[in-house]
Amino acid sequence: MKMPRVKKVRVTMMAKAISRFIISAGLDPTDPNLKETPRRVAEAFATEFLDGYSRDPAEVLSEQFPVGKRSDRELVVLTDLHFRSMCPHHLLPYSGRAHIAYVPGKTVVGFGRIGELLDVLAHRLVLQEELARQVAQTLSTVLKSQGAACVIEAEQTCLRLRGGEQHQAVTHTEAYEGVLKDAGLRAELWARIR
Repeated sequence: MKMPRVKKVRVTMMAKAISRFIISAGLDPTDPNLKETPRRVAEAFATEFLDGYSRDPAEVLSEQFPVGKRSDRELVVLTDLHFRSMCPHHLLPYSGRAHIAYVPGKTVVGFGRIGELLDVLAHRLVLQEELARQVAQTLSTVLKSQGAACVIEAEQTCLRLRGGEQHQAVTHTEAYEGVLKDAGLRAELWARIR
């Protein structure tokens, strides 16, 4: 699975675009509350919301540790991993919890690497559905796992604050690879998540 990468973020150009946005909205760019806004917004996007493009998800999982013979029904499960991301449709943030699992092949990775993988993929312009799919596919491919899953519960700003304004809405997405597509093992995973 080929992931898009950005070679260079142009923070100055981003700040100029934000400045033009402020002016186009009919606001005064010399207002003390708006004067530094273009720079702050550009830096936030470059260092917090889009920094995942500069990293290769496979590299995050490169340090692997051998494990003994395992059953294809043994799961590694991490629950309640908090994340934040940005919706590509409205450039509005969403955040929530991810539950990630995989069936180890011959190797495992440190638990922190799973959380880091989630952050690398979430710090991009990505739909929640695609984020779940990318996490499961990356674990499956890079770790040569027999199965992987990612279940995400999130609060979408675009759903909660615009349009129908569903203030309490929580969105759920799931992605499964390999043996975790099996109903029995999936039920076992859901029992652990609950």
